[in-house]
Amino acid sequence: MTKVKSLVDGIGNETLTEKYYDEWALSYDQTLKKWNYKAPLKAVNVMTLLKENINYNLDLACGTGMFAAKLKKNYPNVTIDGCDISSQSLKIAKNKTLYRKLIKQSFEKKINISTKYDSVSMIGSMTYCKKPKKLLSLIFDYLKKNGIFIFTHRIDLWEKQNFDLIVNNFSKSFHLVHKSRPLNYLPQNSSFSNKIKIRLVVLKKI
Repeated sequence: MTKVKSLVDGIGNETLTEKYYDEWALSYDQTLKKWNYKAPLKAVNVMTLLKENINYNLDLACGTGMFAAKLKKNYPNVTIDGCDISSQSLKIAKNKTLYRKLIKQSFEKKINISTKYDSVSMIGSMTYCKKPKKLLSLIFDYLKKNGIFIFTHRIDLWEKQNFDLIVNNFSKSFHLVHKSRPLNYLPQNSSFSNKIKIRLVVLKKI
């Protein structure tokens, strides 16, 4: 497998990240299950508790479709489009028949869309976001009015990036409707265990 710094450090540049996830794709689901990765399930549960009406979802950094699989269980009629930089992950996602369409692209680049979405999800990938302000601007354009952006972000990076301020700077575009307590991320991965936790956040477009 591609030699990288570590998952904790975010792997590296876009080229390294793409190669890393291409090589990991075949065993990705099994590895994440072994590490007790629950973020997709927790995200969908929050969407359900908020009683969001979701007909169209854009799944950024969709990977092999772990979040989409959970979303389909709670929203069986939802139409999901996915985007990821890893072609091998997208092949696996396609075989799961969860998505209407799949796009090979970085989430930091503008996606051409024909209709607006009720929700945009980005679960487990904010670590790789170099320009969160640009990303939030893109998300705003993808969403219908009152649509939601649901994402996870590591607590250590949230604090380092002063993410509260970033969210506050978008207060004319989004309402903060949910911000979870610190949650376990990869508790069975020795590099993460109980040391690195995540926050689950929902922003609603004004």
